[in-house]
Order: sequence, then C-alpha cells, then structure tokens
Amino acid sequence: MNSIVFVGAGSMAEAIVAGIVKHDVMKAEQVYVMNKSDDDRLKEMKEKYGVAIVCPERRALKEADMIVLATKPKDIQQAMLEIAPLLHDGTAVLSVIAGVSIDTMENGLGSRPIARSMPNTSATIGKSASGVAFNRFVDDTLRTHILHLLGSIGIVKEVEEDELHAVTALSGSGPAYIYYMVEALEEAAMANGLSKEVARELIVQTVEGAAAMLKQTGGEPAVLRKNVTSPGGTTEAGLRTLEERMFKEAVAACISRAEARSRELGAMF
Repeated sequence: MNSIVFVGAGSMAEAIVAGIVKHDVMKAEQVYVMNKSDDDRLKEMKEKYGVAIVCPERRALKEADMIVLATKPKDIQQAMLEIAPLLHDGTAVLSVIAGVSIDTMENGLGSRPIARSMPNTSATIGKSASGVAFNRFVDDTLRTHILHLLGSIGIVKEVEEDELHAVTALSGSGPAYIYYMVEALEEAAMANGLSKEVARELIVQTVEGAAAMLKQTGGEPAVLRKNVTSPGGTTEAGLRTLEERMFKEAVAACISRAEARSRELGAMF
C-alpha cells in the first residue's frame, strides 16, 4: 500500500495516525490528512507526525490506495459526495465512524472494498479494543493489512457487521464506564477520609492490577473474585451490598441500552 488519506482529523484519526507512524505500518510521507475547515489542526498533525496535508487539488485522494473516513457522523454524507468522484475503482475504505453502515458507504462511494471499525479512545495511547467488519470486496491481502493497521493502536477482533452494535456498547463506550466507576470509587474513598491524590493512585493501580491479572493469568473473573473474597471479610461485605443494589442487572441494562442506541443511530443514515 503506497498511500492512505484520512478524511477528518479529530482525535480518533490522530490516534490511528500516531499508531501507523510509531509502529512503521506506513511511512509518514505516505499518510495524508484532510478535514472540512481547520487548517491549524492539519498543520499541527503535520508538525507532530510528519504526515502530508491534502492539497486543494486533492491529488492525494485520486491516487490513494485507502481512505479512512473519520468525520463526525453528521458530516459523512457531505464528505462522501465530495470525495466519491475523485476515487479510483481500487481505492479501499476504512470507516471509524459510529453508526454508518457498510450499505450506506457502498451507496455513497460505490461498490469497493470497505471495512467498518469501532475503536475506542484508548487508541490515543495504543490500547484500543477495536472490532472490525468487512464487506464482500475485501480480499485476504487487504484484510491482513487493515487488521495490522488497527493492531497498531491496540487489539482488534473481526466480527460480523451486526455485532458492531454490541462492540460499540461494550468496548467503544467501555472506557466511559470505567471512568465513571473510578469517579464513584474516588468519591467514596474521599467520603471515608482519604485524600483525592491518595485515592486516585490506589484506584488506578487497583484497576491496572486487576486487568493485568485477568490478562496474564487467563483466570476466570469469578475465580479471581472468589480468591479475593474471604468468608465474613470486608470484600464479601462489599460484594453483598453490590448484589443487593443489583449491580449486574445495572451493567446488563447499561450495555443493552447502549447497543440499542447504536442501532437507533445507524438507522438515521
């Protein structure tokens, strides 16, 4: 692959650009960025990563091997109208826009290889958990390249397109759920006498340690939980309160509502 053009220069586009350049998936000079109006943003990305800016003639679009759609959802229809006439038949498309279906992109950009992905904001530090789905025109070589590209910002799992709604609800929105839990733990710790600074460090290390235990030991969450829970101890008392407050039911409702909202947003296009 000789060149890739990012249509949109927001935080997700920057995260992927950073991953591509850092992990040498492509050379910086092979990566182009464009957006609707913010020239200062384009200059910032050029200075930070060494990437190229799409010139007014949009020659890069005409010669691109791949387009990464990274606009806001409300801007996608206009963006496709503008770029569709400039793309050659072999140009592949990777979308990281929530809710925009492969059918919508095929209608706007024609029958071509299209991948639809849902990374999350942890892509900024190379820790995204992404899902990706492909249309029928994506061959094995392109599939491998896209998986490698998305792998440069974290882990990536191939799923059916309809499953991306669940991916969006789980890992796409997931960081917000974790941050919300940390907020709650921090407020509770402060209410029980700890300073915010001490509470924050203890909470972050606890979350990081628990995640590492899951990843490195491969243990089942229920088993690891039981290993921490002594009969009649503090952990058991806390967990019993979570059960009484229907913690699992609240989490299940959270994921179900987010998944339903993803479908609602997708139906708008």
